[in-house]
Amino acid sequence: MQRLSLFIGLLLSGLVSFFPLMAHAHFQTLLPSQDIVNAEDEKNIILTLVFTHPMEQSPVMNMGEPKQFGVLVQDEKINLLPTLTLVKQQDKNTYSAKYLLTRPADHIFYVEPAPYWEAAENKFIVHYTKVVVSAFGAETGWDKLVGFPIEIEPLVRPYGLWTGNIFRGIVKKNGQAVPYAKIEVEYWNEHNTVVIPADPFVTQVLKTNAQGEFSYAMPKAGWWAFAALVEGDTTMLNPDGKPVAVELGGLIWVHTVDMQ
Repeated sequence: MQRLSLFIGLLLSGLVSFFPLMAHAHFQTLLPSQDIVNAEDEKNIILTLVFTHPMEQSPVMNMGEPKQFGVLVQDEKINLLPTLTLVKQQDKNTYSAKYLLTRPADHIFYVEPAPYWEAAENKFIVHYTKVVVSAFGAETGWDKLVGFPIEIEPLVRPYGLWTGNIFRGIVKKNGQAVPYAKIEVEYWNEHNTVVIPADPFVTQVLKTNAQGEFSYAMPKAGWWAFAALVEGDTTMLNPDGKPVAVELGGLIWVHTVDMQ
């Protein structure tokens, strides 16, 4: 009986430590203060970069200095690394930046964060992330690719979307469509307004079809993150100097609005 009790205790302990890992998905955020800017609007936008769990709004993971941070405008890439400001959140490093919009064009802001070591999963995580801001009504350029190793090519204009609209995209790795790739979707649950009834509601999980395409209907107004996840072709050395796998994520953030 004593051995049985010990076994059950160890089993329950293992389950308690295991299930939170199943529920929690890391996402790199890149959120602009506005995703559509008209001529009469404030021209300065603020971009917020945090590595966290969007639906649960916690914990915040420590970010190293990004390797790339910029904006793609009319086929021109502009380096914005010098504009980054370090911001402490939950005692962890996050970043923000300010950008002045001057051109009528779609602006694709992007970041390649420093690799994040996730000891619990014994792997590094690199989430190549982008978001599109529409400036002054041009509405051109939203489907251009940044050129990341893993990236989502939008098939639906990623702004001006109503709640309930379907977002569609193609997952591309090194420029080629990825069939049956895993897609994780999470809502930016600001102020924890959404009550989560059970763990499976935290992260929505899809797969691309044979052509690398996916679709998802967004049921609530606000920001939504789509993360295409694949294993990298090369390994990295963990803190002990041993080679480990690298999770590559191609992320895009999309905003929806309620009809009034």
